[in-house]
Amino acid sequence: MKNDLLLRVLRGEPVPRTPVWMMRQAGRYLPEYRATREAAGQFMTLCQTPELACEVTLQPLARFRLDAAILFSDILTIPDAMGLGLSFVPGEGPAFDRPVRSHADVQALPIPDMHDDLGYVMQAVRLIRRELDGSVPLIGFAGSPWTLATYMIEGQASRDFAAAKTLLYQEPRTLHLLLDKLARAVTAYLLAQIEAGAQAVMLFDSWGGSLAWQAYREYSLAYMQRIITGIGDKAPVILFTKGGGNWLDMMKDSGAAAVGLDWTTPLASARSILGENIALQGNLDPAILRASPDIIENEVRRVLADYGHGHRHIFNLGHGITPDIPPEHAAAMIEAVHKHSPQYHKEHP
Repeated sequence: MKNDLLLRVLRGEPVPRTPVWMMRQAGRYLPEYRATREAAGQFMTLCQTPELACEVTLQPLARFRLDAAILFSDILTIPDAMGLGLSFVPGEGPAFDRPVRSHADVQALPIPDMHDDLGYVMQAVRLIRRELDGSVPLIGFAGSPWTLATYMIEGQASRDFAAAKTLLYQEPRTLHLLLDKLARAVTAYLLAQIEAGAQAVMLFDSWGGSLAWQAYREYSLAYMQRIITGIGDKAPVILFTKGGGNWLDMMKDSGAAAVGLDWTTPLASARSILGENIALQGNLDPAILRASPDIIENEVRRVLADYGHGHRHIFNLGHGITPDIPPEHAAAMIEAVHKHSPQYHKEHP
């Protein structure tokens, strides 16, 4: 590959500088994305048309000096393929026509066929790999079982996850059955992405941080560990639980090659807990990108210094970039990583 910095960091190999990419780097903050999205009409049309998914995946790489591409898709492709009737409501986000609320509902859910029901994702992966032509690695991804379950049970995005948590405490057997099905589906989904060409994969546990610590271990982390075990040595896995900084000691033995961090956890603290055998990804607050480029540069320097010397850091935001960010502010962040990270990869004086 022309640029394999990300993969080298995931393998624990020395690199000359810190690789950088952004969660949600293909998104609404880019005018070229908005134009493609408008031409596509529906959001899921964008996801389900491999040529369009490829186009928007590559858009940020044409603009910025990024070290990875991430597949353009959505975490809810699996529940959609299970027949729950996914739609996207303008201004409100995703919604399911048929939420999962009972044991019978869960029992009736099929495990999607990865090459039939979700074949459009694999076609997009193959097309993106071909178009990248070895320029940077391609990251595939999926939502964690708990995160997918929250949407499936609530029927939409939620602030308090009332229905999902009620099921957790009142009918744990039903929730475990749902999470088991989702873990099997996510494992097969990520393995299919890897077979199609993804060189690393990421588990987005967006709502794991909403759980009590003991529930996190049982209802989120345990199922992600099953997925990581199922993937084995096929590709490195990045595990990201937003709001999960208090549980790094639990994640240490997950088998993940890297752990993503949001902005509430110092990199230095995470490094001391996780040790040198796991890479850290993160953790600039996306809100900082609303500030001026000189402030952005200073904050990048602070994050790099927080991690310190070493080769196991992937620079990223602590969550996805938001639609209101000027593209030149994203560029300022990326260029600051290029400028200031090499000093942390030299031998100690």
